[in-house]
Amino acid sequence: MEILGIDIGGTGIKAAPVDVVGGRLLCKRRRLLTPQPATPAAVVRTVTELVRSFSWSGPIGCGFPAVVRNGVALSAANIDRSWVGADAGALLSEATGCPVRLINDADAAGLAEMRFGAGRGVGGTVIMVTIGTGLGSALFRNGELLPNSELGHLYLADGTMAEHFASARVRKAEGLSWQQWAGRFSLHLQQLERLLNPDLFILGGGGSRKYTEFIDLLKVETPVRVARHFNDAGIVGAALAGCPEALPDRVASGIIQI
Repeated sequence: MEILGIDIGGTGIKAAPVDVVGGRLLCKRRRLLTPQPATPAAVVRTVTELVRSFSWSGPIGCGFPAVVRNGVALSAANIDRSWVGADAGALLSEATGCPVRLINDADAAGLAEMRFGAGRGVGGTVIMVTIGTGLGSALFRNGELLPNSELGHLYLADGTMAEHFASARVRKAEGLSWQQWAGRFSLHLQQLERLLNPDLFILGGGGSRKYTEFIDLLKVETPVRVARHFNDAGIVGAALAGCPEALPDRVASGIIQI
């Protein structure tokens, strides 16, 4: 079964048709810059342009950088605040003429990795951390997703929000060396260790592609794996969330079984 997966991020919006049985992109993904400001009207126009570039007319799954409940954005992480309270699913469905199912963007990436990638077959507590414009998170317990965890919004000991201290955007903006950044990122992972005692960390997002630069510099007790799909995990997971046959969507009840 083919579903169009869309991953809306703070910097770019990416899309590709996905084989949701095998967990693979069916062609090279396409990417457009996230409009600034990323208002509903501007983002909807960009997403519609991507959808039309594939001549797509079927179901769509969309990862969105916010707490998402029943298609409604309840927060606005790295996107314009005017999205808060907007029925993003309905807006995108109306503009594209396609059925659209929404999921938090990091949750989407986590679904892909737990089904097809680095977390496949792993029980216990697994935390996916996406490294990009912000720090996203997906939290799993024995293969079940607890949606909208947003652990990158936790505050560190000095009162700084984690994603304002250790995201890929911050590393570039402040010109941090890999060693400096890995020290900051380790503090975030250590905080998650103290709070949740995970069995595995999975690192994804655009920053995961540079894992050879920092993976050996991380100071954590928990095993760490890099996402098999790297920054494409969000597209694959969004497509999964958009396909009830492949992944029964129980976001409204608080759990998705994978």
